[in-house]
Amino acid sequence: MGQMQTPQAAENSTLPLKGMRKMIAAKMSESLQTAAQLTHHAECELTALQARRARLKAAGSQASLQDLLLHEIVATLKAHPDLNATLQDNLITRHAAVHLGLAIPLPDDLLVAPALFDADQLDLEGLARARRALVEKAQAGKLSVKELTGATVTVSNLGLSRVRFFTPILNVPQVAIIGIGGTQRRLQREADGSLVEREFIGLSLTFDHRAVNGAPAAEFLDDLCRRLEGDELP
Repeated sequence: MGQMQTPQAAENSTLPLKGMRKMIAAKMSESLQTAAQLTHHAECELTALQARRARLKAAGSQASLQDLLLHEIVATLKAHPDLNATLQDNLITRHAAVHLGLAIPLPDDLLVAPALFDADQLDLEGLARARRALVEKAQAGKLSVKELTGATVTVSNLGLSRVRFFTPILNVPQVAIIGIGGTQRRLQREADGSLVEREFIGLSLTFDHRAVNGAPAAEFLDDLCRRLEGDELP
């Protein structure tokens, strides 16, 4: 009988914290050290939004479910300007325009959040085109300094994962970041007592408690869910 071979120990690998990863690390540390961050979580039923997406797709629209979500987020931010704001040098600036930061993952576990400028001036199709163009520009490494630093509020989307709720970190000096989580299907009891399967999406809102209190932040999520669930959808 031959001798049993001793398995070779796997070697550890090390990666220097440098370049863009070092910049991201410094930004995240600065955010947690300088802002009073609190996160609210909510979930919304997607039936109305999915039905609207189906109607648009049948009419030839290229807008995705993500684009519909972003469009409603922008509309809700216009109604809650205290969240479309920055806090710098003890001065809160509530911005008239919504420059929507989109968290975009890049190769090597890098991340950027460039601004989709004047998102509140775009209709759904315009927002969808602008989002696709911004993602392509980010992936090509052609973002300008203005785009990288000009957002007034950010959205981070983990909707394709199993993560339903998370705690996004503020992109300071912004006072709010909205996290889009994954979906879950479950039975919902209707008014007549019947059970119907519905899909729900998880949403998270991190805000700077120095600039926004808990109640207005909760009202933003309540308003957003009402819009997504059909109260405000055409």
